[in-house]
Amino acid sequence: MPASITFLPVDCGDMTLITLADSAGTTILIDTNIRGAADDPKDSTRDVARDLRERLKKDENGRPYVDVFLNSHPDADHIRGFQNHFHVGPLSAYSDDKKKDTEKRIVMREIWSSPIVYRRAERAKLPLSDDAKAFKTEAKRRVKVNQDKQFKGVGDGDRIQVMGEDKDGKTDKLGPILRKIDESFSTVNGRDVKGYFTALLLAPLPPSKNEDDEDLLAKNRSSVILNITLGSDANTADACKFLTAGDAEVEVWERLWRKHKGNKELLGYDLLLAPHHCSWHSLSHDSWSELREKAQVSKEARNALSQARSGASIVASSKAIKDDDKDPPCIRAKREYVGIVDAVKGQFHCTGEHPDEKAPAPLEFKISKNGPSAPAKKEAGSKAAGATSAASVAMPHGQK
Repeated sequence: MPASITFLPVDCGDMTLITLADSAGTTILIDTNIRGAADDPKDSTRDVARDLRERLKKDENGRPYVDVFLNSHPDADHIRGFQNHFHVGPLSAYSDDKKKDTEKRIVMREIWSSPIVYRRAERAKLPLSDDAKAFKTEAKRRVKVNQDKQFKGVGDGDRIQVMGEDKDGKTDKLGPILRKIDESFSTVNGRDVKGYFTALLLAPLPPSKNEDDEDLLAKNRSSVILNITLGSDANTADACKFLTAGDAEVEVWERLWRKHKGNKELLGYDLLLAPHHCSWHSLSHDSWSELREKAQVSKEARNALSQARSGASIVASSKAIKDDDKDPPCIRAKREYVGIVDAVKGQFHCTGEHPDEKAPAPLEFKISKNGPSAPAKKEAGSKAAGATSAASVAMPHGQK
């Protein structure tokens, strides 16, 4: 099975499925935004829950599962639909076995969560939705299970990896399940899949004793940022670098640039999910709606987001991008990203415009030894169509 990255069309929100090229076809889902309209069979909104289920395997009990679910941060458009579509609690409490396959909740064999991201969201006084609260409760349950078992013999449905250290030593005793900033890991659901998957954890930036710093990071949409290296087969470990960053805004990118400008390849990518749904606030401190063309780009933030390798693509997970004062998505941000990929002979894509604005469908990149392939521009898509597979045009791979 080839590796792939699929961006589901969820309007302004994120929902990305990574499938590894290992023999197990390991799956990693980053965020979910399943809107009520998408669950309504009478509504024309794309049924992304169906799209997702059709791409997942089932376990020995016939239950659909992802090997990992990562919530980058608790904004509603990154966790919507969680309670309706994902099983929480121990697998022994799974109650959907007698339901139709399309109605069975999805098992999360492992979750990746960041307590400091949730803490900063609360600090910024961002209200947690019921879905976000449910995810937070499930993360705490799994941490306790791991601690009670002394991190040994933890099975499917109870596994967790914690992304980044929390303040005041709250995560100091989580050694085996704690992933620290600027460290790489290749463990997915209890298995080492190095050669097919390695992730460098770039953010959330570590906790600061400076209260002003913490306020600033909280206001800049603290999110888990991973630079993921995917292998296309057993012999090609660096087929695609995928940079995913939730809603991280300008201050975060400025700090990452100052930190890594001497080692820029840590920010390099073949595929970038434009942060915060192609928002101007990831590139500038200025308001687009107020200043329009007078708004200034942060050179440091743009530098951080410009480390595109040859033939790279940037994807905006958003509604169709218009030339207006809305943000996100923002037309000026799109122009900046188009400039970045044009410089490396790459492409810009928007999920709300693929294959067209009237009927957006999943945007899938296949990963070969030559890198990620850009999907064809034409693809049949509708609510009833479910999973689709577009022909693709191979793009040149980035520099090693």
